[in-house]
Amino acid sequence: MASKLQNEYYPDSVTSPGETLLEVLETIGMSQAELARHMGCTVNLVNEIIQGKAVITPETAWQLEQALHIPVSFWLNRERRYQESLARPTELSVEDYYI
Repeated sequence: MASKLQNEYYPDSVTSPGETLLEVLETIGMSQAELARHMGCTVNLVNEIIQGKAVITPETAWQLEQALHIPVSFWLNRERRYQESLARPTELSVEDYYI
């Protein structure tokens, strides 16, 4: 017998991890170029993450943790949740999420 999933939250919209990264940078007053230097990557990569064109990989998440002191798990969870939201059909009702 199939059981229903309980306490699952499916928000109407999920922002990209890049939007979160941009908010963090604005809050602490750090430029994309400064972040890239701290991460040891290119400004292009930082900009592509912010624009949602590049995903946050485990390596990138580690670099973000080193530069911003925000845990790897935070960045990987943000990326995972965002990718899940992209994969989930938007026209399903709440009942369709139950097994």
